[in-house]
Amino acid sequence: MESGNHTRPTHFFFHPFSTLPEVRLLIFGVFLALFLLSLLGNSAVVLIVHNERSLHIPMYFFLANLAVLEIAYSCVIAPLTLANLLSTEKAFISLAGCGTQMFFFIFLGGGDCILLSVMAYDRFVAICHPLRYSAIMSWKMCTVLVAGTLTMSCLFGMQLSILILRLPFCGNHEINHFFCDFPAVLKLACGDTHAHQATLFIISVVILTVPFLLVCISYAFIVKAILQICSISGRQRAFSTCSSHLMVVLLQYSCGSLIYLRPSSSYSAEEGQVVSVFYTFVTPVLNPLIYSMRNRELKDALSKTLRKNLLS
Repeated sequence: MESGNHTRPTHFFFHPFSTLPEVRLLIFGVFLALFLLSLLGNSAVVLIVHNERSLHIPMYFFLANLAVLEIAYSCVIAPLTLANLLSTEKAFISLAGCGTQMFFFIFLGGGDCILLSVMAYDRFVAICHPLRYSAIMSWKMCTVLVAGTLTMSCLFGMQLSILILRLPFCGNHEINHFFCDFPAVLKLACGDTHAHQATLFIISVVILTVPFLLVCISYAFIVKAILQICSISGRQRAFSTCSSHLMVVLLQYSCGSLIYLRPSSSYSAEEGQVVSVFYTFVTPVLNPLIYSMRNRELKDALSKTLRKNLLS
């Protein structure tokens, strides 16, 4: 297929982590363990929330949806990366396949970030307006918030994927990354990419900066309300319901900001790979651990489920 004087490639090559088989095998083992742990942990959260009636409240509804997004997110990146690590030949992906992977990566990753701000709003209503909580956070409202989150992130994913598919590529077809990340693929384009870079920055601001500001505003009101609680035990309980969410927020937004909220001229492929490994393999494992360890209700439900299964 021709685009001006440039030939559009039918496939891209992924830059290998290492040329040494022993190192690749070691990386494969670590990534496989992290992938399986993320599937196990997030699946456990979904099943516990589904089976335990006491957890059928908006906070855990959002948490279960976040866990589902994490499972799908891991499955978009990990299987192909693991297969490439075991392959003796240079791993490649078609242009259409690259666009598809990019779409789901942005769709699910963006959904994660927006949903975290929705969860902060839920905690704001629960702590600052407890008497009106049931009326405000009705199941209809919860469904609308999740549907709106997925719709918005889906549109952003489609827009960036279509932009990449329309670009002319020439010369080097090797992506200096382990998956089709937008900045890494954009580096291979031989046409004008200023509009693409501007679009990526705008979408990154909407997905990362705006939700983070909403989280900060929500927690400013939450902290103010908590400080007005007279009893120490009441304050501790209120803080405990928010601390796990705040830890996940900091992990998610800090990693995304390091890659997508920086000038394209300062983008480093090596740094991008390191940060990407963290938020594609490590963060999906940490999220269910953070919630289960720091949330007493979820921890109790997990213990109850384990005891019931062991006894049966």
